[in-house]
Order: sequence, then structure tokens, then C-alpha cells
Amino acid sequence: MGTREGTITVGLDPGLRRLALGTLLGAYPGPVPPDWAVDLVADGLAGHTLFGTNVHDPAQVAATTAALRQGRPDVVIAIDEEGGDVTRLAHATGSPYPGNAALGAIGDVALTRRVYEAIGGELAALGVTVNLAPTVDVNTADENPVIGTRSFGADPVRVAAHSAAAVAGLQSTGVAACAKHFPGHGATVADSHHELPTVDVPLDLLRRRDLPPFAAVVAAGAQAVMTAHIRVPALTADGPATFSRAVLVDLLRTEVGFTGAVITDALEMKGAAVAAGGIGPAAVRALAAGADLLCIGAKVDADLIEQVAAEIVAALDDGRLDRARVEEAAGRAAALAAWTRGAGRAPTEGDTDLGYAAARRAVRVEGVLGELGRPLVVQLYAASTMAEGRVPWGLGPHLADVEEVRVVAAEADPESLRRLAGERPIVLVGRHLHRLSGGPELVGALAARHAVTVVEMGWPAQWRPTGVRAFVTTYGASHANGRAAAEALGLAG
Repeated sequence: MGTREGTITVGLDPGLRRLALGTLLGAYPGPVPPDWAVDLVADGLAGHTLFGTNVHDPAQVAATTAALRQGRPDVVIAIDEEGGDVTRLAHATGSPYPGNAALGAIGDVALTRRVYEAIGGELAALGVTVNLAPTVDVNTADENPVIGTRSFGADPVRVAAHSAAAVAGLQSTGVAACAKHFPGHGATVADSHHELPTVDVPLDLLRRRDLPPFAAVVAAGAQAVMTAHIRVPALTADGPATFSRAVLVDLLRTEVGFTGAVITDALEMKGAAVAAGGIGPAAVRALAAGADLLCIGAKVDADLIEQVAAEIVAALDDGRLDRARVEEAAGRAAALAAWTRGAGRAPTEGDTDLGYAAARRAVRVEGVLGELGRPLVVQLYAASTMAEGRVPWGLGPHLADVEEVRVVAAEADPESLRRLAGERPIVLVGRHLHRLSGGPELVGALAARHAVTVVEMGWPAQWRPTGVRAFVTTYGASHANGRAAAEALGLAG
């Protein structure tokens, strides 16, 4: 495949290398784009995705996007800024906006549009051109480890309405929306970052349950759709949807009618890389299936980008890829970039007050809160997904003169916590408590002999503990959700 000198792979046809680069969405480490990241953009790389490690503060992000544009003015600069539990701009503190589950629970599509317009305004002001959002999956599995609060809910009609509103709000600011994850990740009980999940359902169920939100965002003009690394046996046999023409061409383009750019979920994820035998082969298979812009992932350097480009060129040489297909893909990626530079869309200001107000509207209280005074707040440790990253969550930042302890549910001793609380009531805070190891047992043991209020900041499953004073649901764990919960409990500073 040739050897690499600087940012150019020796032995590759320059025209084919540029063509291959035009289908790739790279990434780089740190807050300052290294020279190779900018040089590859000048050589034809479609663009880069920004992750939390690339974000320190707004001024730095604006400088970053300006630096990338030095490589080429129409570079695609993408980010995962869903609000709620998935944020890159606010990864150090938590998002000032509630996520999709909270917005879906409120049920006000006009509010959803305004929240996404506010998010889009912030991104546009910083020079970001594509938001890898909204998540439009219908979350029908309470055990879903990767979607959950990122979804507008479990009802396809409600999810479709809010998804269309989110796209309209976001794109009104000139930031392209990328609806994800086609053909629907909401029924999975595995995380495609770590394995290949399976959704084994008949096509008619997929059409009724999972496809309506995608039809709605296509009708709303979504500029991009992201693929899912999930196996749907009725369509994909043993491989992921990302590698399936039946999914990307027959279903998405022909049946749903999408004409924009198809962006893959990160090819470094095991749901794709393992299935293909590596990131390079995964890129070839995704292009052959009908994908246009290939998101390599977060752990990327110049060598990896060159290796993937070289694999695409080799596939053009040996017949695994047709040149017309790659030219079509690069053309759609370029058209996406051109749309974001279109005239008539001025950046708007973000509105974090809107986010906090929306989070308050989402809080639901079952039972009686009463007067808590100064309770003992017990936050249960919950691992974050790779999509979320390690973003702070909970009531801690919002508490006024209230003691808080953090424990691992499966290792916590109920009697020790009761002694620590003394006469004070306990407020127990968790995420996805119904599936947290030791979580339901700890709640039950505490509630049997103590006044306990539970705050659920994850996906609101059907599980409810017995014996608790109240059960509070926030529909997410963003900074805004945490403040809203603290206010509802009368504990906010």
C-alpha cells in the first residue's frame, strides 16, 4: 500500500488518495490541531470530529475551528452535542440543557425545537458545522445500555414529532443535523462500542416501530443520517447495518427517500471493526454498502487516516470498490460541507436559561416529598458509556449545606448508611437503578427501616422500589437535570 512520508503515502495515486480522503472524518488528540490534522484537510480530508479531549473553553474551540479552516474553508467540523447526558462542549461540568428523554417527557415540540436551536446557536458561533445529533432511536428496551435517556421515548409517534422539531431547530442555525442510528438502536440490550448487538425482528415491526422517526427527519430536511453498528438478521444477515446495502440503499434511500449524506458511526467501535477485520476493511465495506462519510473514531492519528485511505485506494484497484461509488460518496460529503456554508442562516445565541427551565418541567414526583430539612444525600456510582464519557452528574454541585456521600451500591452497607444519617432522611441518587448491581437491594434495605427518597437520573424504567417516601424522575443526568432535582427537593443553593 506504499509507505508514508509526512502526511503523504508514497506510492498512492495522488488523485485516488484525495478521493479516498474526501470520504473520511478524522480526529486528533488535544486542544490544538496538530500540523498533520490541518495538512490532511488541505490534502482533501473531509473533516474532523471534535471530542471532549479537544474542548477546553469556547475561545479555544473557536480558535480550533479557525485553524482547521486554514487547511480548507469547507472542512466538515463535527461534534456529538446532544444535550443531556452526551455533551462535548460541557463535558467538564455537564450540559446546561436537558436531553431527549426529558424533552419527550415534557411533550412540547416547540420547546424541543427551541432547545436544539439554542444548541445549534452555540455550535455555529464556535465554527462547528455538523452536529452528530439528534438521537432519534425509539428506546423500547429498558435494559438498553447505550441509548436510554438519549431517546425522546418509547412511542414512535412522539419520537418522530420531537425528532423533526430537533432537526428543524438545529438546522435553522446553519448547523447540519445528523439523525442517528439507522435503522434504529432503541431495542438493543448490548452496546455496539463493545460488541455487535442484534435486533431480531420482522421487517414490518421495524417499519412500524423504528422507522417513523427517520421518515420524519427526512421530511424535515435532515442533511445527514448516521448508521448503526447493529445486526438486523432480516436485512443484514450476520453483519452490521453499516455494511448493508439492503439497509443503506434499499431501505434508507429507496424506501425512506433520503438523499443526503450517510455518515457511519465510529468505525473503531467493535460492532464494526471486529466484524470487518479492522478499520480499513470496515471503511471499504461501508463505502460499498452506500455510506458516504466515514467516521473513523476518537483514537486517530495521521498514520491511521493514511492507512484507511490506502485501503480504499487498494479496494479501487482490486475491484472491491467501484470508483463511481467512491466519487458519489465524496460528492455527498462535499455537498454536506457546502450546505453548512450556505447563505441566509445567521448564528443565534445559545440560551442556557431555556435549558434549566426545560429541565424543571421534566421532573416527575411520585409519592410525597414533604420537608426534607438537611438530609443525607447518597449518590450511587454508575459507570458511563463511551458515548457519554466521564461527565460529572448528580445533585452535588447544586446542594446548599447538605452532606453528600458517594458509594458503590453492591459494596455499600445499609446499616452504616443508616448510622451516618441518624435522624436525617436519606435521599438516594442513582442512574438506571433498576439494572445497577446491588441498587434495588440497597434501596429496599434502607427503605425498610428509614425515610428514603429516591432520585432516578437515568432511563425511567417500570421498576419502582417499595417503602420509599417518594420517587423522583429527572429523565437525564445533565447539569440542568441535577439542578432541577435539587430545586424540586428544596435542597438547592
